[in-house]
Amino acid sequence: METLMHNKISAQKAIELEDKYGAHNYHPLPVVLERGEGVIVWDVNGKQYFDFLSAYSAVNQGHCHPKIIAALIEQSKKLTLTSRAFYNDALGEYEKFVTSYFGFDKVLPMNTGAEGVETALKLSRKWAYEKKGIAENEAIILVCKDNFHGRTISIVSASNDDDARKNFGPFTPGIIAVEYNNADALAEALKNKNVAAFLIEPIQGEAGVVVPDAGYLKKCFDLCKANNVLFIADEIQSGLGRSGKLLACDHDGVKPDMLILGKALSGGTYPVSAVLTSDEVMLCIKPGQHGSTYGGNPVACKVGIAALTVLKEEALCENSERLGKLLLNELKAIQAAYPQLIKTVRGKGLFCAMVINEHNGKNAWDVCVELMNNGLLAKPTHGDTIRFAPPLVITEEQLMECVSIIAKVIQHF
Repeated sequence: METLMHNKISAQKAIELEDKYGAHNYHPLPVVLERGEGVIVWDVNGKQYFDFLSAYSAVNQGHCHPKIIAALIEQSKKLTLTSRAFYNDALGEYEKFVTSYFGFDKVLPMNTGAEGVETALKLSRKWAYEKKGIAENEAIILVCKDNFHGRTISIVSASNDDDARKNFGPFTPGIIAVEYNNADALAEALKNKNVAAFLIEPIQGEAGVVVPDAGYLKKCFDLCKANNVLFIADEIQSGLGRSGKLLACDHDGVKPDMLILGKALSGGTYPVSAVLTSDEVMLCIKPGQHGSTYGGNPVACKVGIAALTVLKEEALCENSERLGKLLLNELKAIQAAYPQLIKTVRGKGLFCAMVINEHNGKNAWDVCVELMNNGLLAKPTHGDTIRFAPPLVITEEQLMECVSIIAKVIQHF
């Protein structure tokens, strides 16, 4: 115990080390976390916080869920990696489990969300040339403005965010953006017969939890069907119960041609992503044409099964839907009381956002720092928007405690 105490790092030292030896590609809140369980995290000084970001929705099942951790440890002791040069005894079981769970023919396992998106882009192009008959190198992928799909060169080529793009060009050609929540804009773009696929976040996460009108996704899906274009849903952040349904597409009764999952697919314990689609699309890729050393590794497979099992066994989608309505109503009540500070609130399930007006020189960052001081961790996006996305294991009692913290902080401002 004594040795442990001697090795314990101070918050200041941890921050200094990151600043000196790490890339400056993030701007974290000044809190240094050491431990997590369920909805709660503790910093190096033992102070307790409610986590209202859930690692960008990766820990939907709560921090360090015992069933997921047990699967991770058990498999780690046995076999961690074979590469795909050989078969392993976990991958087939996982592939059967995950395809049955979501109702698809095939899955292509990868590690990170961005890799999942890249895989979907490659698959849709391959399908376009080999099945749809588009001339080689002419395929177009449609995306939505204000999207966030990751940070690779091809993905930032699809972005209209200056921070994502500035001085990272030249960009990948063949990607065109249309306005989000505007089916007419999609219909216009689909007049181009070289369109292979339409890639969309059913709820735009990084843009600030932007929820489209009811029926929009269905209109887009029907337009894609009519034009023989693949409808690709990036549910890396919006999926796996976050919006109150298993997938955000379920709100409109849409089953995408291709589904991209990540983040909570491992419950935040391990990088696991997946692309699910039909035989017709998936079998366009032959051996040697796409892959990943770690993709489909035994640990990821066992963790993925455990994470999805927890989601179902603990009815986390249902909890998200019920408590999400409560959270949104409570946030609206706070907004009504302080309209000069809060521009709007919005959300679906336990995926909510509060847009802050700058007030007396204070902005969303200042609100988040004050929330942190009061034991609740949230992070601003795009300067003025605070996302509220607690782990889906949160109880009503915990949620109401968090609402009172938010109300107290807003009142303070």
